[in-house]
Amino acid sequence: MKHITKEQKRMVVALLAVAVVCAIILGLTDRFTRGPIAEAKRQSMMNALMQVLPEHANDPLSDQKIVAGTAYFIARDAAHKVIAFAWEAIAPDGYSGSIHLLIGVDATGQTIGIRVTDHRETPGLGDGIVHNQDWLASFAHQTLDSRHWAVKKDGGDFDQFTGATISPRAIVNAVHRGLQQFAHDREALLQPAVVPAQSS
Repeated sequence: MKHITKEQKRMVVALLAVAVVCAIILGLTDRFTRGPIAEAKRQSMMNALMQVLPEHANDPLSDQKIVAGTAYFIARDAAHKVIAFAWEAIAPDGYSGSIHLLIGVDATGQTIGIRVTDHRETPGLGDGIVHNQDWLASFAHQTLDSRHWAVKKDGGDFDQFTGATISPRAIVNAVHRGLQQFAHDREALLQPAVVPAQSS
């Protein structure tokens, strides 16, 4: 059996000490940054919701209803009446990967707006899905039946961008699917919450 020298023992101890110190630093960093990161994500989501929901009197992030695995953010007026919904959708077929977006509709299912919350599309081409305000505005005040839900290149009503068709196509298809999903879930969403009976 090979004899371990003092120098080798010192190296092992030093490596262990470094590993312990690194673990402590990483643990402390995680502990002290977890809260601010979570708050930043919450604020980012709130900002996005404000762009796809009408003026409301509640906190939609805390007022949610899950139907068929989808979490719907609910907007209510001062009388606690439901006035709109928003939910997250994913377009899996973007040019550079999945595109995440929020869809907002009123209680009848008419769109209020959409906003992309995460994407990896090519700057200057596909990122028009974020920066082209006129194009984003074309999704407002629409229903399942009000438009042909495809880009013009595919015979639909929505513009594509010069040199970039894949990204707009992915968004249009995702919004169309989202509206179909909402139409299916709408009745369940509008049902009042059942309050458990109080035992006497």
